[in-house]
Amino acid sequence: MQAMWITVSEDLGDICPVFRKTWNCSGHVKCARIMMSSLGVYEAELNGKRISDYVLAPGWTSYKTRLQYQEYDITEMLEEKNTLEITVGKGWFRSRMADFAYPEEAEKRQKQPCGLIAQLSVIYKDGKQEELYTDETWEYAESPVRFSEIYDGEVYDACFCPADWKRAVILNWSKDILIPQEGCKIREMERIYAKSVFRTPRGELVVDFGQEVTGYVEFSVNAHEGERIHILHGEMTDHEGNFYNENYRSAKAEITYICRAGRQTWHPRLTFFGFRYIMLDEFPKMEDSELYTEQFTANAVYSDMEQTGHIASSDNRLNRLVSNIMWGQKGNFLDVPTDCPQRDERLGWTGDAQVFVKAACYNFDTEKFFTKWLRDLAAEQRKDGAVTTVVPDYMPGDRPSAAWGDAAVICPWQIYMIYGNEKILEDQFDSMKRWVDYITASTKKPFLWTGGEHYGDWLGLDAPAGSYKGSSREDLIATAYYAYSTELLIRAGRVIGKDMGEYEELHRRIVSAFRKTFPGYYTQTEHVLAVHFGLAEDVQKTADDLAELIIQDGTQIKTGFVGTPLILHVLSSYGHTALAYSLLLRTGYPSWLYPVEKGATTIWEHWDGIRTDGNFWSADMNSFNHYSYGAVADWIYEVAAGITPVEKAPGFRRVRIEPHPDGRIGWLEVSVRTRNGMVSSRWNCEKDSIRYDIKTEMPAEIIIDGKTMNVEPGKYTFWGRLQNT
Repeated sequence: MQAMWITVSEDLGDICPVFRKTWNCSGHVKCARIMMSSLGVYEAELNGKRISDYVLAPGWTSYKTRLQYQEYDITEMLEEKNTLEITVGKGWFRSRMADFAYPEEAEKRQKQPCGLIAQLSVIYKDGKQEELYTDETWEYAESPVRFSEIYDGEVYDACFCPADWKRAVILNWSKDILIPQEGCKIREMERIYAKSVFRTPRGELVVDFGQEVTGYVEFSVNAHEGERIHILHGEMTDHEGNFYNENYRSAKAEITYICRAGRQTWHPRLTFFGFRYIMLDEFPKMEDSELYTEQFTANAVYSDMEQTGHIASSDNRLNRLVSNIMWGQKGNFLDVPTDCPQRDERLGWTGDAQVFVKAACYNFDTEKFFTKWLRDLAAEQRKDGAVTTVVPDYMPGDRPSAAWGDAAVICPWQIYMIYGNEKILEDQFDSMKRWVDYITASTKKPFLWTGGEHYGDWLGLDAPAGSYKGSSREDLIATAYYAYSTELLIRAGRVIGKDMGEYEELHRRIVSAFRKTFPGYYTQTEHVLAVHFGLAEDVQKTADDLAELIIQDGTQIKTGFVGTPLILHVLSSYGHTALAYSLLLRTGYPSWLYPVEKGATTIWEHWDGIRTDGNFWSADMNSFNHYSYGAVADWIYEVAAGITPVEKAPGFRRVRIEPHPDGRIGWLEVSVRTRNGMVSSRWNCEKDSIRYDIKTEMPAEIIIDGKTMNVEPGKYTFWGRLQNT
């Protein structure tokens, strides 16, 4: 690439620069393409029109070694005289990301330079070729974007016109880090129209979109020149109905817009927010209450993924839960699988990603999304093989944690199983192996993982007072995941033709050491892990003990981030499907449906983000869009509907369908579009009988009432007995 990095020659402070290049076409254009990237996020316009609908390009990667560039076809946009303008904001590259935990690192990040690199190639119909690329001939000026940052929002002055253009300067920055676009394009995927505009008891003017989204608000207004619009974002109103966003912590999450004269429509372009409500702190005519819902639209922004899974039932509460899970994924799959999209965090937590990856792959086609992120995980992996707790690594002082670092192994395996592409295992195998080797080298006791510092069963409801961690023993959790990651590494190695004898022996020793060290289990999560990872001496008895413990606890879950995604699977795998349904359908706190009863439109971080008395859990760590507990969706796909890929035929080359109905739900219909076709499973309760309607576009193994039938692609109807109530 001949293009050079360019930057500004002065400190513009918080103002976003706009870079410019003008040129004349010297003939009839056959084709023209432009490649570009930035240190920050950019928006490019050619002759006053946006080049692409890509939002927040070039995306978020491990910037030290990997920076995506995008390539656009601009043939139809060229004119005889052309002006290319590219505005560069701070984005993830230069915002104060993770300053709540690592302020010094965030300060260094904020001091990094803004940069742009672009190369334009024009081929004329007479065969002549012309190249234009970033160098000292480009110009820059202050843009109307007076401030833009991930946590704090955007300030835009529509009255400001760039002037006083100056020469750009060459920036000494590596071009070796540039890679072609790998991930999904980030786009405005959906538009949510305002549901209501109302006054709160405090007199605040608030717009409710009826659905929490990640993205930004777009508004239309007829204003006088210089009038200000100031908008705050929030997820909730408090128990009195007032606007609430204290849980955003230090993130200001606000936009300020200086109006030009006349009618105008605007939305931020270089940042994003997580919100359901906006508060109009300043807005033209707001005192006259002449505001209408038609003036406000929430643009949902997320990675361009095709929805592949669909779940519907006769239970509207369950349908709302499924909708919340889908929206939680959309809101947190904005180029990186983040924990939350609203507060001063928005980081790619590895633990959240691994517990949700299976559900994510059923809900949407996430192969491309995860492939890109896993390459960043490998790039951030430390020299000793340790996996960072967030990817990209904006928390370099964090120690590796079990169930978080295991994303290095669990995610590639799950993607392979759902999509059937061995390349993900080939590409990630070294990273997977290095993680297992890291545990082996760092433990204080051979074949156990002891001595580490972990997040434990994060937010487990059995946590001791004052702790965010559950009561499950951290060494037990760590060793259980050590065994599981080793087992998956062995499976992956076999798929791609590796000799895994050394790790097979390691796994046997880990299991033996686990059984000797942890002969008994005290919490729900300890039981879950011992069963699900095949570590208990007697898995059936341990599963039975788990069921009894759950009933003793009031038929409710006490698990956190580690135990919750697996607990229903363990129960249904060992004869306790009815109890699993009881947990799924429970409406009181704690349960999946408790937030639904409280009006949730996404998945909450805490089971009681809003407590039974109407008060909030806290302002310290209380996200209302946190997808992890939405992992329950994979149980609905795999157990309730019974759809699973066969391990020897990954990617659903062959499908296993074994539905597990429950009379408390009248009917359930689930479908999944796979790499090898569509499969759907529907059951309908009719008195003491169940009607099953199954469609499959691939060979299938169908199991009804314990009877197995091997079938070819087609439509099938069966009748069975209603067993679970």
